[in-house]
Amino acid sequence: MKKHILYVFLLVSFWGFSQEKFTIRGTLKDKTNGETLAGASIIVKGTNVGVSTNEYGFYSLTVPKGNYTLLISYLGYTTIEKKVSLEANLKLDFELAEDTSQLDEVVITSEGMKKTNLRTPQMSVTKLSTQTIKQIPAVMGEVDIIKSIQLLPGVTNSGEGASGFNVRGGAEDQNLVLLDEAIIYNSSHLFGFFSVFNSDAIKDIKLYKGGIPAQFGGRISSVLDIRQKEGNSKELSLTGGIGAISSRLTVEGPTFKDKGSFLFAGRVSYAHLFLKLTNNNNSANFYDLNFKTNYKINDKNRLFLSGYLGQDNFSLANRFSNSYGNVSGNLRWNHIFNDKLFSNLSLIYSQYNYGLQIDTQGLDWKSKINNYNIKYDVGYYLNDKMKFNFGASGIYYKFNPGELNPLNESSGINPRKLDDKFALEGGIYTSLEHKITNKLTAMYGLRYSSFHRLGSQTLNQYENDLPVVYNTQLGIYERAEAIGETTYSSGSTIASFGNFEPRFALSYQLNEKSSLKTSYNRTAQYLHLISNTTSATPLDVWAPSGEFLKPQLADQYAIGYFRNFKNNMYSFEAEAYYKTVDNRVDYIDGADLIAQNNIEREVLIGEMRSYGAEFLLRKNKGNFTGWLAYTLSKAEQRTPGNASGGLGINGGNWYNTAYDRTHDFSFTGNYKLNEKWSFGSNFIFQTGRPVTYPNGQFQYQGLSVPTYSDRNASRLPAYHRLDISATLTPRKNKNRKWKGEWVFSIYNVYNRSNAASISFGQNATNGLNEATQTTIFGIVPSVSYNFKF
Repeated sequence: MKKHILYVFLLVSFWGFSQEKFTIRGTLKDKTNGETLAGASIIVKGTNVGVSTNEYGFYSLTVPKGNYTLLISYLGYTTIEKKVSLEANLKLDFELAEDTSQLDEVVITSEGMKKTNLRTPQMSVTKLSTQTIKQIPAVMGEVDIIKSIQLLPGVTNSGEGASGFNVRGGAEDQNLVLLDEAIIYNSSHLFGFFSVFNSDAIKDIKLYKGGIPAQFGGRISSVLDIRQKEGNSKELSLTGGIGAISSRLTVEGPTFKDKGSFLFAGRVSYAHLFLKLTNNNNSANFYDLNFKTNYKINDKNRLFLSGYLGQDNFSLANRFSNSYGNVSGNLRWNHIFNDKLFSNLSLIYSQYNYGLQIDTQGLDWKSKINNYNIKYDVGYYLNDKMKFNFGASGIYYKFNPGELNPLNESSGINPRKLDDKFALEGGIYTSLEHKITNKLTAMYGLRYSSFHRLGSQTLNQYENDLPVVYNTQLGIYERAEAIGETTYSSGSTIASFGNFEPRFALSYQLNEKSSLKTSYNRTAQYLHLISNTTSATPLDVWAPSGEFLKPQLADQYAIGYFRNFKNNMYSFEAEAYYKTVDNRVDYIDGADLIAQNNIEREVLIGEMRSYGAEFLLRKNKGNFTGWLAYTLSKAEQRTPGNASGGLGINGGNWYNTAYDRTHDFSFTGNYKLNEKWSFGSNFIFQTGRPVTYPNGQFQYQGLSVPTYSDRNASRLPAYHRLDISATLTPRKNKNRKWKGEWVFSIYNVYNRSNAASISFGQNATNGLNEATQTTIFGIVPSVSYNFKF
């Protein structure tokens, strides 16, 4: 009897493992415009088996032979149920229609919001839709992607009017900003008043604060992955807006006899025209252009071509002028090998240029960064429990740190060009998402990155290899004198680095409504933004790692709790993190960073740490939607003297970084009153930014010389403001294609004078010391008109 039971058991086991399995694969698109839907869910009804579409709307699902009902869903769209009799591999493409009952709701999703996402191990990730962003009140009526993500926990800014952002205490240069995979080095227009991203051309926005996937490398704090729309493949359409400062227009439509589509978007500002009407000699303007097209060769091959061009120009009373801009392009080839194997090959170009002219000194300064990137990514859907990703990339950099020329012969300036710098950065990676049990899912990843600083260049040699030395008599750090030079020929290697970057994430679903997640990631950054300001400016200089500047290395640990309430009407997220950074640069007192061929003589190397807790409570459905975000955090740096001697900055003790914000609170809400009117508001409170103030003065040869406190020992006053908006959608004939709306907004409703900076000096009349606060914005009302045809 026992033998018979054993035979039956073995037979059942063998049958279970040898069940014939087949694969369903395809693409999900928007029914209205043909845009692919990234992150949509395909689930086998009544089971825990499911998959999400990738960045290009592709999915692959492998299950045993049989009859099933598939649930195809995407937030803001009507769910489809599809019955399938699976007896062979199937190709099923789906088009989802927008759910009109949800069109006016705020659409913000992040890992943990939907029931299926509770199982996803990836954490510290937020996905924003442009519909959400357009409902947030913005300065001067201009929709701003960067300012929108600053309303999320763990994300702050560098001060009023700054479009850059800081994540979990990290600096701005520690964020990898990608537009269709191309690196964007400066994300701001008009010195941070606006961002370079035109919301009408943007399709998908993801911010990775932690648990960064292995395919991303090169930065240590975050990844902001922005994808442009592919263009309406159904019909020709126009979208645009007219505002107080700028206007925009987007044209998109089908091409190649419905085998492809195109998108062209332009935006231009005209603030300088109003300045001229007031006989003001100042001028400020910007423009940007977005382009994208695609062509479907066949069911397994598709080509994409996208690009961006943006430029800023600013002048001040014929005394000072500045220009800077980004250029990028990407040619991509999507290829489907079979039902389980998907690949993407990208050829990418990025450029950032910046220039400065000071008429009073006859000075003309120009600088530029170029990089050429090739990357290959492969996704392999092994079965319903495992998905592999692997790939490789290589980036070639050319840095032109600066070129100085006279504006005229009488300026007395000698032309000077800093040495060009060259580098090659490579990376290979692999990752696996593994559903271990119905409740436990893991993500493993490993990336190996390399960096080679290349010639040609002549570098200084220093005694004991110390470019900075400590003067014991004066008690200050000084630039070391060169004792020789080493010349590297073109293509030779000056310095090489290599780092393994493991990534790990784990999710355990407690029940149908909640889960616990944890993650660890190690990242390496080989580029350094050399700047003595707390916000990105066109004078910032990017420098590659080399003999004296070592790569920044970060380790981040995070744990979180995620819960949904009342059928996903409410959701709650809580995360705690701890991050350390090695080889973080800081500057000696009196550092001179402009026109420096040997920047290593201006910096000291230290370490950084940040830790905190983040909370996010959201209401996702109903006439009133929005979220509350709060972050309690600390960001510190320590810069000892090391071999240079002395105790280091602030005696070698931990001190606040310029990006430390103890408390960061924000509220964002939207209320739909009726079909015509909807209202939005947001309130922000942040602890003031750390700064260094003078704490005394002494007289020397008739001059008052200030003395200063420890670095970043003081703070600016707390930052807070309230913004409100109202959107009027006129009643219209539903059969009309023209759709318009008026947006009225007030930025900083109660006219808070937030301090961008505080400077100290002597009053020219009475000679007394005084502090002067600089405020960029007071109350700013605006009106804009948006349309779609």
